[in-house]
Amino acid sequence: MENYTIIIFILAIVIGLSAFAEKSKLPYPILLVIVGIAIGFIPTMNEIEINPEIIFLIFLPPLLYDASFNISPKHFKTNLSTISTLAIPLVFLTTFWIAVVSYYMIPGMTWPLSFVLGAILSATDAVAAVNITKGLNIPEKTLTILEGESLINDASALVAYRFAVAAVMGSAFVIWKATFEFIILLGGGFLVGFVMGKILSLILKKVRDNINVTVSFMLLMPFVTYLIAEHLHVSGVIAVVILGLAMARLSNTVFPENLKNNARNLWGVIIFILNGLIFILIGLNFRYILKDIDDGMILPYIGYAAVITIVALLTRMIRVFFQKKNLQKSFQSNKKRKRKVSEHALLDFGNSLIISWSGMRGIVSLAIAMGLPKYLEDGTPFPHRNAIIFISIAAVLLTLIGQGLTLPWIVKKINEAEQKHLKQIS
Repeated sequence: MENYTIIIFILAIVIGLSAFAEKSKLPYPILLVIVGIAIGFIPTMNEIEINPEIIFLIFLPPLLYDASFNISPKHFKTNLSTISTLAIPLVFLTTFWIAVVSYYMIPGMTWPLSFVLGAILSATDAVAAVNITKGLNIPEKTLTILEGESLINDASALVAYRFAVAAVMGSAFVIWKATFEFIILLGGGFLVGFVMGKILSLILKKVRDNINVTVSFMLLMPFVTYLIAEHLHVSGVIAVVILGLAMARLSNTVFPENLKNNARNLWGVIIFILNGLIFILIGLNFRYILKDIDDGMILPYIGYAAVITIVALLTRMIRVFFQKKNLQKSFQSNKKRKRKVSEHALLDFGNSLIISWSGMRGIVSLAIAMGLPKYLEDGTPFPHRNAIIFISIAAVLLTLIGQGLTLPWIVKKINEAEQKHLKQIS
């Protein structure tokens, strides 16, 4: 099957499965992943090469921009403490604990290789969580935290990954240097996004009467911003997020209602197609990952992936509930003084559990894994590359299918418990 035929074939499947998922009440991402795996085993289906740089350029800017543009700036600011906690410290904590478990569990894994695996699986994919929980009556605060986390945590994961791979290549890891580079990446990304947001706002104020030109600029600018930031060796992820947040604030004062509707409809179609392609690509590539693994190691690697998935989930749950406790303590200690923590920022048991269980991995983990160097600087093969890729993809699938299938049930039970509690009070 030719490449262009495959693309048309996949797009048709994405659209068809969307309609089927809506009628059957099955989670859309899970259905796409399972069908993608099945299609991947069709004998005439060619391998689709995933270039991580292309994946990041095509998928990340529009998805990040759309999420940051549509997120409530007010709710984002209110929950910034929880969002930043999940997007930065939790990413590094997850990297660390996955590395520790991998080092002692997987034969032949060195510390640098273990940290590579940990970094690959450290960032969550809220695209999956939000798609799976759509229509499940989740509070806007919870959705804001999940989306806000995913807007920032990719940058943290990419930094952790870069230093882990450098360590495998032979570079010494220096904590102050890593911290300094992380600050430069975030700060530089913020500055690029801020400047590009100002430039775009000036352009849009001049051309806002021309709907086609305005929407075209809004479509183009996330890609331009991402490329400029990456060219300057700062975080393209953060730059696009800041651009989206700036446009969200601007839209209320500058954009007429008909322009908002046109832009929203166009972005809706683009994001729908990109989301579908992401999940089906994850499934399609499973067959070609399997072919590089010895048959006798498939079950052990799946077992390792299952243990790593549990470790990542437990780490997330502990950190989320620890954040819940910290917010409550801070709120109570500031009752008589000016409150640093708003009551709206507090977490209850229900949204803490939903946030914890929504830590699915997705396209970023897949792209990072597939982008592992094939050779070290001396020309020798990158050690355990196939094993790391297989375990990473298996963990992504386990989180999408395992947590993804059970998340709607958990949300339903929490909602039922809250309704029962409200009835008892009234």
